[in-house]
Amino acid sequence: MPREEVMKWLRTRFFPHIWCPGCGHGVIMHALLRSLTALDKKPEETVIASGIGCSSRMPGYINACTVHTTHGRSLGFATGIKLAKPELTVIDVMGDGDCTAIGGNHFIHAARRNLDITTVIFNNNIYGMTGGQYSPLTPMASKATTAPFGHIERPFDIAALAIAAGATYVARGTAFHAQLLTDLIVKGIESKGFSVIDAITQCPISYGRKNKMGSAADMLAWQRDSAVPAQAVAKMKPEDLQGKFVIGELYRTTAPEYTAEYDKLIARVYKKGGKEN
Repeated sequence: MPREEVMKWLRTRFFPHIWCPGCGHGVIMHALLRSLTALDKKPEETVIASGIGCSSRMPGYINACTVHTTHGRSLGFATGIKLAKPELTVIDVMGDGDCTAIGGNHFIHAARRNLDITTVIFNNNIYGMTGGQYSPLTPMASKATTAPFGHIERPFDIAALAIAAGATYVARGTAFHAQLLTDLIVKGIESKGFSVIDAITQCPISYGRKNKMGSAADMLAWQRDSAVPAQAVAKMKPEDLQGKFVIGELYRTTAPEYTAEYDKLIARVYKKGGKEN
């Protein structure tokens, strides 16, 4: 049972949730809520946005200002909210498609602008809600309903994509490493700029079953055994990282935040009476 301060963030009247038994999305939601309580955030000053998909049903269970938007467009909505009220804590939760397929353009440009939004990507390697089709995050050779003989496209590396696009805080956690994931989300919210948390999670029904990965517990064990802490990477050879992924804080920098720069622009224009020079 979640702690009392976490329970206050839940709309328990909408339970039980829709996620399949063994899905890791509930773990990620708990990590997000623990991070909000750790930062002493207020529900009325917090916005959770989402698009469409398994992960995107999450805001319906959270007792805050929430918006369940169209597929791939949640960052567009989150951008408008942040511009209208920069003082709000804005968090966008997305799945494979919302972030890297139909929503890919919104993702890279939100990162480029460096809006003060924390994006949590539920990375379960598959389109779970719509039938188990492969996604831009499906590993090569994996099977899916739309790749019965194995997936031949290279997947995106979310962290590398976010860094290249201009995000100022990038991290990766897993459903198994729940406390680390909480800590990373805390740091992402605290960071002034576009923050990306790649949350590796399990889909035992649409992905695990198709790829013979065993039970949800087996998939969590795989996360445990395949994860390499960021601090250990420097001491490892490239061949030692084959089949592994890095967790922890991956990138942090500073850059002008978009809404702050926008306010400066407005002040400058008003001071000049709307004239260009």
